[in-house]
Amino acid sequence: MKQRKPYSIMIIRIFIIGFFLVFWEWAAQAKIYNSLFTSFPSDILKDLVKFYTSGDLVRHTSVTLQEAFMGLFYGTIAGIIAGLLLAQLESLGKILLPIITAIHGIPQLTLAPVYVLWFGLGMISKIFLAGLMVFFHVFFATYSGIQNVEPKLIESANLLGAGKIQTLIYVVLPSSMPWILSGIRIGVGSSLVGAIIGEYIGASAGFGWMIAYATSFFNIARVMSCILILLVVGSILNFILDKTENYLLRWRAPINLSINHDNAYKNT
Repeated sequence: MKQRKPYSIMIIRIFIIGFFLVFWEWAAQAKIYNSLFTSFPSDILKDLVKFYTSGDLVRHTSVTLQEAFMGLFYGTIAGIIAGLLLAQLESLGKILLPIITAIHGIPQLTLAPVYVLWFGLGMISKIFLAGLMVFFHVFFATYSGIQNVEPKLIESANLLGAGKIQTLIYVVLPSSMPWILSGIRIGVGSSLVGAIIGEYIGASAGFGWMIAYATSFFNIARVMSCILILLVVGSILNFILDKTENYLLRWRAPINLSINHDNAYKNT
């Protein structure tokens, strides 16, 4: 069975999104449901234009993205280093892993006011919350990835004369990279969530603050505008991550459960 061409997949995707938007607009205009609770596409588009021309869009976007990106960066670095150390140092892992797991079990939303109390209402508390949420995903992914490295690969590297650092760089990290990238992918969304939660608790700018402010005045169009922008930002970040993953894992053979009988007959 031949795979669909990329442009045909894109056309189907655009058709599904377009159909949903048209149906949404029609249902709102036909009064099939109360648009007060969800607004509708044309009203959201008008609000986006107003949001941009007022200058608020750039200001709030820059604040939230700065908090999310810094949280993603610091959380990823800390998660990889911690996962690497605890996976390699078995005794340290036995001591700290249950503690980290227990802390991870605490909903970060309940601790957000504590972080604001510790670090204030500025950007640091939002970066800390976003970074902490990213850290747990990347840490557990890195730790599991290193624990699941094929022992024969390490044995082969040792037989070829590779030292510990060389084995780590050329065998362990590449083998666990799919796990690490999976953790970072989840961390991308978590960084945005962490930044917005922090802005809900206390802030003067950012999408979290704007959503809370607009909700208090029943400005649902502005709320949906912020959600749409976050959706676009998340899609762009995942696209970048897809390209990065394809480059870093270019050595990995594609896996397909379907059997191409034509190629099978040719090979036989």
